[in-house]
Amino acid sequence: MRNNKRSFYSRIVRRFKLFMLVIYQKIRVLKYRILSDSQSFNSLAHCHQPVLMTGLGKISLGKCNLGVWPSPYYLSGYIHIEARDIESEVVIEDGVWISNNACIIAERTRVKIGKNTIIGTDFTVYDSDFHETHPTKRFSGQHQTSAVEIGENVFIGSRVTVLKGVKIGDNCVIASGAVVTQTMPCNCVIAGVPARVIKRLQSTDCFTDDLH
Repeated sequence: MRNNKRSFYSRIVRRFKLFMLVIYQKIRVLKYRILSDSQSFNSLAHCHQPVLMTGLGKISLGKCNLGVWPSPYYLSGYIHIEARDIESEVVIEDGVWISNNACIIAERTRVKIGKNTIIGTDFTVYDSDFHETHPTKRFSGQHQTSAVEIGENVFIGSRVTVLKGVKIGDNCVIASGAVVTQTMPCNCVIAGVPARVIKRLQSTDCFTDDLH
């Protein structure tokens, strides 16, 4: 009988904690929605984590999911989506899942994430260097920008960074911690800093030997 009572009380406590977690997160999501100042956005996204949308450009979110529970930074982080200049654009298509604490910035061009792509925590993608690399031109505002396109059905691990001008082909897998600095073909496993193709994905879902 005592065990039954303990089990009952434990269930009640767990449900209460879950209820409080849901309420707390809904308040956080609402706060960031109020703080968002994007001048042009269209969103069908389901926001499980706070999302700040900002900038003068266009943000277009399909039927995607932003934030994951349980996963790190769910209660402490947020997702930053920015189309900074008036001609810039961020596009996230249907079926995309982006985990917590992502940062997506299109400064002057376009960042696109294709359908059914899944992305781990601490993801970063930029279309810009933000500053000129030459030491005397750091604050000139003449730095380089170039559009980024991530294909469909891509699997991206945690702490991945994708830099300006990169195109990632459909069905790729990107290992955790990779820094992608160049365009990658379809159906590849990508890893490293800077990232490179280490394996090819076959139609049978088998791996070939390492590429050299």
